[in-house]
Amino acid sequence: MDQVKAKKHLGQHFLTDENIARKIAETLSGDGYSNVLEIGPGMGVLTKYLLEKDWRVHVIEIDRESVAYLEKHYPRLDGKIVSEDFLRYDLGKTFADRPFAIIGNFPYNISSQIVF
Repeated sequence: MDQVKAKKHLGQHFLTDENIARKIAETLSGDGYSNVLEIGPGMGVLTKYLLEKDWRVHVIEIDRESVAYLEKHYPRLDGKIVSEDFLRYDLGKTFADRPFAIIGNFPYNISSQIVF
C-alpha cells in the first residue's frame, strides 16, 4: 500500500507539502514538550518530522487504511498508534498526568471541536 485515498465522509485532506510539514513540526521546537499527540496523521507527512525530534510521538487516526499505512511505513510508531475517533478517546489512557502537545493537520469537519 503506497497511497491512502482521502475519504470525504471523514473530512480528510492529506498534507503533502514537505516544507509546510517541516514548518508545522518546528512550531513545537523549544516549547518543553516531550510528549506529542498528532491527530489525523493520514500518510505521515508531518509525522516524519515529529519523529526526528526527541519526543515521544503518539498518533490517533480513525481511518483504518491510514493506520495500516502508518504501521507499514513508520515502524517507530509501533505501539503508539491509536486507531480511534479522537473526539471519543480518553487522553488519560495515553498520557495520564503527563503534559503533552497536540498537533496535526486537523480534519475540517472536527477542527472546531478540537480547538474549543
